[in-house]
This record gives sequence, structure tokens and C-alpha cells, in this order.
Amino acid sequence: MFEGPNYPKPLKESLFQSWLENGRESKIGYTYLLVVWNVYDEKYDPVYVESREAIGAYEAYPNAKGSEALIAVYDLYSESRVTFE
Repeated sequence: MFEGPNYPKPLKESLFQSWLENGRESKIGYTYLLVVWNVYDEKYDPVYVESREAIGAYEAYPNAKGSEALIAVYDLYSESRVTFE
């Protein structure tokens, strides 16, 4: 996943699938999985949020100015990609 010049590096599909499963199994009612690029560690991290409003706390890659950049958002239950601005 996330292969090509628009992304910092590829992500293994199996790791992504485990993130979806972990989010669905959480007792906190998460709705979305955010795939976030950690600039300092140069790796992807999963971030789980309950609402669309929480997505706004992250700036999108490649224009993010902080240590984390939002790569993609997925609905945990439909596994569909969610558009964000």
C-alpha cells in the first residue's frame, strides 16, 4: 500500500489489516483509522479516532509542518477510504 512518489514509503498490507482489526476490537467505540506518517521515526503509525472532527487535528502529507502527517483515513467497519480536507 501507499507505493509511489506521492507517499514516503510503502506499507505492508498485512500490517494495515492488523490495524483495522485492532481498531474494531477496541472497547472504545472508534470509527476511523488514520494512517499517520511519523517524520522523525520515518514510519507509519495507526491513530484511532471516534469522530470526523478529530481528523482535523492532523495536517495532510506532504504539507504538514509538525512531526506527524496524515496519509489516509479509513472507516474501520466498511474499510473504505474516507476523503478529508
